[in-house]
Amino acid sequence: MLWSLTKILIFVVAIAALTLGAGYLMESDGGVMITVSGVEYTLTPLVSAISLVALVVILWVALKLVSLAVAVLKFLNGDETAISRYFDRNRERRGYQALTEGMMALASGEGRTAMDKARKAERLLRKPELTNLVIAQAAEVSGDRRKAEEVYKRLLQDDTTRFVGVRGLMKQKLVDGKTDTALKLAQTAFALKPKHVETQDVLLKLQAGKKDWTGARETLNAKLKHGALPRDVHKRRDAVLALSEAKDLAADDSTIEMREASIEANRLSPDLIPAAVLAAQGYVEQGKPRYATRVLKKAWDAQPHPDLAAAFAAIAPDENAAERSKRFANLVKATPDHAETKMLMAELNIAAEDFPAARRALGDLWEVDPTARSLTIMAAIERGEGASDAVVKGWLARALTASRGPQWVCESCHNIHAEWTPVCENCQSFDTLSWTTPPASEAVNSSGVEMLPLIVGALEDASEETDVDEVDVVEIIESEQEAEELADAAK
Repeated sequence: MLWSLTKILIFVVAIAALTLGAGYLMESDGGVMITVSGVEYTLTPLVSAISLVALVVILWVALKLVSLAVAVLKFLNGDETAISRYFDRNRERRGYQALTEGMMALASGEGRTAMDKARKAERLLRKPELTNLVIAQAAEVSGDRRKAEEVYKRLLQDDTTRFVGVRGLMKQKLVDGKTDTALKLAQTAFALKPKHVETQDVLLKLQAGKKDWTGARETLNAKLKHGALPRDVHKRRDAVLALSEAKDLAADDSTIEMREASIEANRLSPDLIPAAVLAAQGYVEQGKPRYATRVLKKAWDAQPHPDLAAAFAAIAPDENAAERSKRFANLVKATPDHAETKMLMAELNIAAEDFPAARRALGDLWEVDPTARSLTIMAAIERGEGASDAVVKGWLARALTASRGPQWVCESCHNIHAEWTPVCENCQSFDTLSWTTPPASEAVNSSGVEMLPLIVGALEDASEETDVDEVDVVEIIESEQEAEELADAAK
């Protein structure tokens, strides 16, 4: 409002000033005399002023026309001018508009439309570093992988887009299953951008899949260095890699190196069950049972596991049942209420033919958490206490349909593994196996009763002297396994 009033006042003042000026010139005497070819022209002051203004306007227009003519000539000659800049701005505007529309089409999954828009943007902008990536992604969305690969290769020629090209080619090779080529591309991408988290993960996964444990540990250290991995997770995964290296060395019969690698893996992650087992075996071979006991007890306190019990039994394979029960009591002292502890102690008492003690050790586990293993133990207890075949077979029948309890299950795809591996055999994920109970719908591969003959160990001769009517654990196990095979055949 105030500004509008100000503009009106300025306009009125300007008109008034011009009017006063014109009136002053009209009332003034004299003028301007111009002689042309002997003819004199006398101009009044007002006409002189108007003529002067008109002359200035004509000169200005003439100069502009000359500038326009010069610009046209330069434009035709290919030089940069205001005209060329105008057309450049117009082309750039239309190019960015096409690029924007192409990205929107790409986000909407319209591959063909995105491709057309990207090509138009490429023609108008002439900036391949902007348009090539959209073209490649549009080609992938539309199913033209050959075109996408061609564009990714073009991106390799520019330093600013080389990483994008390498990453795009790497992902294509992963889809094609060409892991060797993908590994080389991942290494190149990692060298270009060592801080790129996705590249680190892909490289680590491929190196683990190829059992390049040394390279995988270097990649893992790089993730820690660049802040892409928490220190505790790094320590755990470094232990997994060290354990994997130790397993490979054990397969190659490199005894000393295997011991060192397994002990290193256990040092990095004492609760890693396979590392504890392998380290304990190494200590036993070195004649250091105390170290083996310490390693296994620490791992057992973190998570009781049948493999730990087996390794603990192997420390003293020639001990009798009473000695074994006493030694195992120290192992399970910190986890008396754990299901694995209850089943383990029940099995030890079965081996010692103390079936009431086995029943007390197992408690109500068969009822609150029935598994194939706990129900099989109950069958062995019933047989040992003189129950009829019908009762024993009833327990075994329940065992066939019961859950097999905790197993090595991949946290990513829920695939069940018979034994621990650093890389999931199904989805190729690294360090995703955990000892847990799988979903009820998953297939089960292991009955979990193999611990019975293992714990009995050196008592095999004593078991042979026992009356079959009194106790026959081996027969129970074989019956259960035979029933399982029949059930699998029926499926």
